[in-house]
Amino acid sequence: MRWYPVPVVRCGFCQNGAQPNDAGPSAMTFLRKSPPESQPTLSPITPGDLPPLGALRHLQQEFDEANATFWGFIRAEARPCFTHGLLGDIATMGMTLRRLHAQRKAAGQTPPRYFVGGSRAPGIFNLGGDLALFLESIRAQNHSTLRAYAYQCIDAVYGFYIAFDLPIIGISLVQGDALGGGFEAAMAADIIVAERRARFGLPEVLFNLFPGMGAFSLLSRRLDASRAKQMILSGRIYSAEEMAALGIVDVIAEDGFGEEAVRDYIARDTRRFGAHYAVCQAQRRVNPLDLAELRDITDLWVDAAMALCEDDLRRMQRLLTAQSRRQKGFAVEMPAETPRPGSLVAAE
Repeated sequence: MRWYPVPVVRCGFCQNGAQPNDAGPSAMTFLRKSPPESQPTLSPITPGDLPPLGALRHLQQEFDEANATFWGFIRAEARPCFTHGLLGDIATMGMTLRRLHAQRKAAGQTPPRYFVGGSRAPGIFNLGGDLALFLESIRAQNHSTLRAYAYQCIDAVYGFYIAFDLPIIGISLVQGDALGGGFEAAMAADIIVAERRARFGLPEVLFNLFPGMGAFSLLSRRLDASRAKQMILSGRIYSAEEMAALGIVDVIAEDGFGEEAVRDYIARDTRRFGAHYAVCQAQRRVNPLDLAELRDITDLWVDAAMALCEDDLRRMQRLLTAQSRRQKGFAVEMPAETPRPGSLVAAE
């Protein structure tokens, strides 16, 4: 029997009764008995599994029955940002997950206990908002279109935050860049698993805007208001290790082993699922976040967006161009004007 190592350098949620950081940042190393190619094949959700919902163009849905895990991936060929099409598919996926949960529970079968959100786009988790829509709406001063889009984004983020209103634990699997709204969506999950190559950031300040789809609400609950404000105004791009030091990323996996790390995490978490889920509920109860707060901040975001000048819009256009080139296979770095102040430090 050959063993294949899957190193995981940090886990913020205690394993085997140990306290976080008991043995330092390299306290955990997972071992698996089989290589990645021999892992159980996930079962795609098909129209025959549930009441017809139609095929999803932008999302790939899979259910791992053995581990009671529902996986949702942005398809590799889809634009890895929150387009109307992707947002519609996310809403449909939520319906699918709720129906699957009810169906399996009624049949006496184990319903989904974990939801994992990720992306098949190489090197990209999600690049955030649809900048092309932003530019068009702002130049036309079309408040209603931009607000309706922003509310649709908020509904998606809030759906992740409340785990689709189901007794499940949400996991974000970040194997590439999570920027802007992509970072906000990742933070809405209960657990973040990131590969070393993953990058996180809120670049909206580059074009004189702020991230309005949950960043301040989620960061201030994971960190505090002061550091949330600092991170938003810095425009910095952070590594997975920096995010782990801040307590935002829970598990770091070696590049290419993110899915393995998620499976290992779930295998170890299953025996304490009830306790873990109850802790997640308690956390939301102690520091609640409601949809009204998110929408109020989104309204501020729409007003700020409509006030952008042409210079700001040109910067936004440059970022959109960089994203488009990257999607076509070019290696594109973040714009040179990205501020680079000192890193935030984890709380003592």
